[in-house]
Amino acid sequence: MTDAGTGSPSVAPGFDDLLEANRKYSETEFSTGGFDGIAHAGVAIVTCMDSRIDPLRLVGLQPGDAKIFRNPGGRVTAAALEALVLGVHLLNVKRILVVPHTRCAMASNSEAELRERVGASAGQDASWQQFNVVTDQRAALLADVRAVRTHPLVPESVAVGGFLYDVDSGLLQQLA
Repeated sequence: MTDAGTGSPSVAPGFDDLLEANRKYSETEFSTGGFDGIAHAGVAIVTCMDSRIDPLRLVGLQPGDAKIFRNPGGRVTAAALEALVLGVHLLNVKRILVVPHTRCAMASNSEAELRERVGASAGQDASWQQFNVVTDQRAALLADVRAVRTHPLVPESVAVGGFLYDVDSGLLQQLA
């Protein structure tokens, strides 16, 4: 979307309620101004984008304590590994939690089902879109933990654990 007069990107409508909530947050709750950006508790968490997950609070942390990387399924992708390497070497990360969750759409749908659902919603063919579904959540978690533990730029001194978060009980189960 661009402004016809200038060719510059125009401001998208539909965000007024969120901007107003942000103004209130800034005035009443915001407390991390001037923060140095390191993980004060030495923790990084890779988890799913699912809105039922509050990655900091589920392990008793606060803003500024951890680095958080979220994606569909909570997978350790190339981008997640990039973030973890930076976290370990530049941002005080000493412990890494990989945390997929129960009842995840990425683990309960096939690639074909997700393409069909997205295509129906979009009103166009989505057969070309890859969604990286998880056919075996436990095996995927173990492979993801292994990928972090064996990465040449993640020292052995960094603790790496694999956990399954139960969205119905709020509990973590350590699997690796």
